[in-house]
Amino acid sequence: MVQVRIVGVALDSRGQPLILLKPLSETGSERMLPIWIGAQEATSILIAVEGAEAPRPLSHDLMKTLLETVGATVERVDVTKIEDGTFYAEITLHTKDGALAIDSRPSDAIALAARMDAPIWVNDEVLEEAGIVDEGEKTDPVEQEERVDEFRKFLDEVDPDDFQG
Repeated sequence: MVQVRIVGVALDSRGQPLILLKPLSETGSERMLPIWIGAQEATSILIAVEGAEAPRPLSHDLMKTLLETVGATVERVDVTKIEDGTFYAEITLHTKDGALAIDSRPSDAIALAARMDAPIWVNDEVLEEAGIVDEGEKTDPVEQEERVDEFRKFLDEVDPDDFQG
């Protein structure tokens, strides 16, 4: 397992949101892991990473509140495998009865980890199979800024009603 950090949330060339994870250690640091996620999850992760607050609690805020209310903490999040293009994750909770691993979509697990300052880990095989070479310095800064502006525009135009369950 490789511990990663959230590099950011971006849009691919088709306008689909994805989260970018990058190893903390030097080993594997030339690779990033893109995981395609839904627009609501992208917004939720971006809000958590930026330390912002939604006007009303989002699902991941509710999850955090529920865990805190019952005295549980998130020990870690693991992106465990990829099968047929689908990523799998686990959230490991610390409860009064001990550790408990819960199956999760990576987007939900990462959104919760971002809110609870929990470490995020990726299975080595997942990083090897689905990781891409980080061309950070090779990417044109103007192009990077245009992509960030495009995603901010998406966030500005998103309708809050899209997030009601």
